[in-house]
Amino acid sequence: MSSPRFTADAYAAQLAPKVEQFRRDFAPFAAPEPAVFESAPQHYRMRAEFRMWHEADRIDYAMFDPADPKRPVLMDDFPVASVLICEAMPRLRAHLLASSALRHKLFQVNFLSTLSGELLITLLYHRKLDEAWEATARALAGAMNAQVIGRSHKQKIVLERDWVLEAIEVDGRVLRYQQIEGSFSQPNGGINRQMLGWACAQAGQLGGDLLELYCGNGNFTIALAPHFRRVLATEVSKSSVRAAQYNLAANAVENVVIARLSSDEMSDALARVRPFQRLREIDLDSYRFSTLFVDPPRCGLDATTLQMARNFERILYISCNPQTLRDNVEQLHASHQIASAAVFDQFPFTHHLECGLLLTRRA
Repeated sequence: MSSPRFTADAYAAQLAPKVEQFRRDFAPFAAPEPAVFESAPQHYRMRAEFRMWHEADRIDYAMFDPADPKRPVLMDDFPVASVLICEAMPRLRAHLLASSALRHKLFQVNFLSTLSGELLITLLYHRKLDEAWEATARALAGAMNAQVIGRSHKQKIVLERDWVLEAIEVDGRVLRYQQIEGSFSQPNGGINRQMLGWACAQAGQLGGDLLELYCGNGNFTIALAPHFRRVLATEVSKSSVRAAQYNLAANAVENVVIARLSSDEMSDALARVRPFQRLREIDLDSYRFSTLFVDPPRCGLDATTLQMARNFERILYISCNPQTLRDNVEQLHASHQIASAAVFDQFPFTHHLECGLLLTRRA
């Protein structure tokens, strides 16, 4: 079975109602007409995960329909995924079919690719991996020109490295990002480039100091840093903080400090509710924050963070959930108005829509 291939007309038809829904949702807040950033209709997804379906001596990529979760849908190809992943799929399958050491009790394959041309393949097993597997996997990595990782219960074998290096051009700068296997990275590389460009355009003349919450691996941090005097970025994931530190060094960014704090902890720190050992080397009083940048999870900003946000002149908000974004805007409406809006079609042919707003404090 092959995945359907989508035409340009079909793509435009699926995007239009999502944009119109955004207009309706934010009309009560006098939102300006949003800038609309389209995705490539195919080969846009930089990550993909497949179950591996065994039938006699065959092995196939499989997905499951939520409406019929017990019946596998076997995949010959997956044009939603990047060209790099699509090209790798049949080659990897051929290697698996030719090697019992590689396919025995293999139940899942994860791909992570980049716009820069790097590929990482994770093979997941229901058995302990041994030296024979490792030797065969090293040959596979060489043949596939990819990083290969093996995982089983309480076991992870990294043959060379467990990350890929992305490179994205934004406003004449080539930004380099370490993306770690199993950690979050933006799934749609082309849309990510457009989100970074839009955010930089909003920040262009803002200046001052920036506080960023949920910075992840520094995806937006690296791009936004040159537009501000100083940046304090926060993130709770240890692996993401390590990647962000790597990315700051890789991009020679020297005006950013990263603190491993949650958004509500940062709110408490700024309000002097309690001290944090993780801030002992950071002089909060030396910052003059004027802009807050947030890219929160789907649940949006909590009440504590919203209260802190009201103290900022400007809030630059990227959201993966228009509904929680609308709720947050409603809660901020008395103090802030929408100055700029954008929608990013991160996941074509789904109901999902990524959004961006610049909010400025009312006089």
